[in-house]
Amino acid sequence: MRASKKATAKSPGGGKLWAGRFRQGTHAQVERFTSSLGFDARLYPQDIKGSIAHCRTLHRAGVLTTRETSRIIGGLKTIRQELDQGRFAFARQDEDIHMAVERRLTELIGPLGGKLHTGRSRNDQVATDLRLYLKEVLASLAGGITELERALVAKARTYLDVVMPGYTHLQRAQPVLFAHHLLAYVEMLERDKGRLADAAARMDVMPLGSGALAGTNYPVDRAYTARLLGFSGISENSLDAVSDRDFAVEVLSAAAVLMMHLSRFSEELVLWSSQEFHFVELPDAFCTGSSMMPQKKNPDVPELIRGKAGRVYGHLMAMLTVLKGLPLSYNRDLQEDKEALFDALDTACTSVALYAELVAGLTVDRDAIAQAAGSGFLLATELADYLVSKGVPFRRAHEITGRIVRDCLDRHRDLRDLPLSDLRRYSDRFEKDVLDMVTLEGALERKAQVGGTARSRVEARVKAWEKALR
Repeated sequence: MRASKKATAKSPGGGKLWAGRFRQGTHAQVERFTSSLGFDARLYPQDIKGSIAHCRTLHRAGVLTTRETSRIIGGLKTIRQELDQGRFAFARQDEDIHMAVERRLTELIGPLGGKLHTGRSRNDQVATDLRLYLKEVLASLAGGITELERALVAKARTYLDVVMPGYTHLQRAQPVLFAHHLLAYVEMLERDKGRLADAAARMDVMPLGSGALAGTNYPVDRAYTARLLGFSGISENSLDAVSDRDFAVEVLSAAAVLMMHLSRFSEELVLWSSQEFHFVELPDAFCTGSSMMPQKKNPDVPELIRGKAGRVYGHLMAMLTVLKGLPLSYNRDLQEDKEALFDALDTACTSVALYAELVAGLTVDRDAIAQAAGSGFLLATELADYLVSKGVPFRRAHEITGRIVRDCLDRHRDLRDLPLSDLRRYSDRFEKDVLDMVTLEGALERKAQVGGTARSRVEARVKAWEKALR
């Protein structure tokens, strides 16, 4: 024991757990540059959970005695308490959370702590920690998305009677129910949950036991470790297991698509809450004012979420770029996976949570929306379809209706103001029943196919979502 202490004291590696092979200590700037402790410390619950499972597996393999196993697990639980309570003292030589935990374990229980790393490498250890972490975060993010979906469905229920202009090219196109518009985002968000679930399912494979790259010399029961950690399977190729970050790319891709959907919603909220639209009023708690102009109410939360979508896109591209030139197996480049993942998921989780509350407090200006939906030109397609019902080919009906709209614009008239006599100047197929076609209610109710904006369809979809999201 004395010889061991003497060797450690004279070690040029500055107390590093891997310093035996080196004659020189790590350059101070390199130490700062290579340290990941500043961001991977958040993995400590998963690191300790994985270490406890690994310890039990070593005991099962006969590598550790029952007493050794008990002491190691007791030490790990003490470290977990210290970290939970903010009492853990990190040391200068701690490169990452894994080394910090092992260093502290040795302080607590002596040289026995050095046995914990038997049969594993930081390569398979960090890959396991990261998968455990992501499984938890993806489940939490999916739960947050469900809360946002519930808020959108509740708001759709509240405003089932509101008609708004539907848009293409940001030009008024056809009338739709406001609830129908909100439910479009619920459909998007549900697909986002599906992507997260797909990523989680493929990620549910345990790499621990792969060693640094070639496997381990010890008879560890990897399936037993996987059961302890809640993985549904184990990796089948040790080289792939320690160098695979496909799962990180998938998670970032799913997060990027989610943020794209939130960004589209943000753009609409920015437009709708402007004085030019004034369709909605955002809750004061989610807006800010101007330092100069006292009348301003700025939609900062939607704007920031719209901006942060680009940040998440950048993390996805950064991850792909890190991976594209890496030979097998592990390379230190892979340390760059965590900051991208952590920030992207933090951003997505926060954005989803904020929007769930913002949507709950959102109100609709019924008068402003009604005025916008009252433009008769929203019903131009109804007029063309009426002519089709009378036997006119659609292209001819489209042309006739286009001329009617053009003449109304020139004369500053509304489509619904035209009497039957005026309409018949364009086509003798117009009859008295055409007047029933150019109404908002008629236009809505004729869209009664599955997926349409008819009131009955939208209300049924609201009910279906309410049931599904309970």
